[in-house]
Amino acid sequence: MNNIRNVAIIAHVDHGKTTLVDALLKQSKTQLNKEVADTDLIMDSNELEKERGITIFSKNASVVWKDVKINIIDTPGHADFGGEVERVLTMADGCLLLVDAKEGPMPQTRFVLRRALEKKLKIIVVVNKIDKSDARIDYVLDKTLDLFLELGADDTIADFPIVYASAKNGLAGDEPDLSVMTDISPIFDAILREVPAPSGDSEAPLQLLMTTMASDPFKGRIAIGRVYNGRIKANQDIMHINREGVMKKFRLSSLMTFEGLSRIDTTEAQAGDIIAVSGIPDITIGETIADVENPVALPLLDIEEPTVKMTFGVNTSPFAGKEGVYKTSRQIRERLYKELETDMALRIDDLPDGRWNVSGRGELHLAILIERLRREGYEFEVSRPQVIEKVIDGVVMTPYETLYLEVPEDYSGVVMQKMGGRRSDLKDMRSENGITSFEFIIATKDLFGYRSEFITDTKGLGIMNVSFYDYQKDQGGTLRRERGSLIAFESGVTTLYGLTGIQDRGDLFIGPAYTVYKGQIIGQHSRSEDLRVNVCKTKQLSNMRSKGDGTMEHFNVPHVMELEDALEYIGDDELVEVTPQNVRMRKKILDEVEERRRRAQG
Repeated sequence: MNNIRNVAIIAHVDHGKTTLVDALLKQSKTQLNKEVADTDLIMDSNELEKERGITIFSKNASVVWKDVKINIIDTPGHADFGGEVERVLTMADGCLLLVDAKEGPMPQTRFVLRRALEKKLKIIVVVNKIDKSDARIDYVLDKTLDLFLELGADDTIADFPIVYASAKNGLAGDEPDLSVMTDISPIFDAILREVPAPSGDSEAPLQLLMTTMASDPFKGRIAIGRVYNGRIKANQDIMHINREGVMKKFRLSSLMTFEGLSRIDTTEAQAGDIIAVSGIPDITIGETIADVENPVALPLLDIEEPTVKMTFGVNTSPFAGKEGVYKTSRQIRERLYKELETDMALRIDDLPDGRWNVSGRGELHLAILIERLRREGYEFEVSRPQVIEKVIDGVVMTPYETLYLEVPEDYSGVVMQKMGGRRSDLKDMRSENGITSFEFIIATKDLFGYRSEFITDTKGLGIMNVSFYDYQKDQGGTLRRERGSLIAFESGVTTLYGLTGIQDRGDLFIGPAYTVYKGQIIGQHSRSEDLRVNVCKTKQLSNMRSKGDGTMEHFNVPHVMELEDALEYIGDDELVEVTPQNVRMRKKILDEVEERRRRAQG
């Protein structure tokens, strides 16, 4: 086991974690297949990850350095993917904490670092991006030490080893001087020197904890985890212990270990190694594979509870079934329940009316799931996000978030004004180098819909981060949207003439030559109530025409709503229709007369 090190990489979004892993893989001369070797950001292989520039799914890789196998675990940096972080850290014995040489440790770093410190992992701090012209290394190290002490680290952990790096250039060193750096090897040396070898006994009965699931068209369900004790061999009989403690005997159909980014078949693995096995049809995350003669279960993984839920249902709009590949109730339900196999932070409940309550860690967590289903060809509709409340000792408790904002000083006034309107509690405010930093405690339900407002208010220059705080007493009431919707009066194709005629009534979401149906939301009204408008109106033809007729009319560019914008925008009486080709918003009750009748009935 002295020849194995298991290391997780912790970093805030965009601090260079995935770039660093690329440099480690390439400079260790790890064998990579041709198409992977020629790309940047090898670890962010998922299409959504490349687009957003964030890590969503944890991944495993391994390199060999000085005859020691280093298993690298890439962790998501966003608090909404806490389910991923929680379990992958159980595989590690140490962590690389990556911080930006300008920004220092950020709120999302705090979330993952707290988990690592709770597990008593050895932390190596890597100050990245020291090649930046505005790097402030001493300030960043002071802030990092403050964060360690804030999270309750003892003296030995707070006296952390430091490596300086420029991951983009593939350089690292023990001193912050780029001119003397030659390669990334100081990070490898720090791992071998500081991270302990895995604990465990290779001669004890087998214990293997599953932390990640994958699938293979030939091998079926693949479970990935760490061997805590004993040895495991290919084609061996093992005992599977599920969450209820029920034991079943199986024979492994394959045993794989990691080499670079690939899983390769192996004959044997020992305590401390991270491996993948197949041949156990109903295994899920957090369960144990044990010795047949002496089966002992490892502790189940404890995951944070969901705080936000949405209702998913079969698409019921007039365009239902036209754009999706998978659109039936059975197909959608099967896909949602399949997601439970790999996402521990997700909950799904069947509703009596044939729809499903899907609960997750936050808006982003559920938005990513919706976007993935959409790209796979699924068509469905979803309701507005709702918080999951608890009743404790007869008191209704609602989830609260810690909200961290960084904005240029010029925009601090509008941020304070908006936060006051959302019933937030200011905990901290600092101003430095023209940037104002805020820390608020705010109810999750009062935060819904603020992200797009914040981007507009700060002209895209603000930084917003959220992490779960606690359940507290509900203050009652829900913030309502200040402005109503513009709704299509009839079905048809939008015309420039019709849109130009109503653009003064509010902000449009669509342009001309766009097919709409009655009851579809096509814009935001400038007033508080909804307004039905005719966007399919055509100009009456006549034999009279004046010189320059129609050339003076200007059409404003519409504000195209992406999926996350739509989820933030809709109210309780509205839905988002999601198809592989379009994201539309609509009223739950499309007909105006029927809607009024329902409202009158209460």
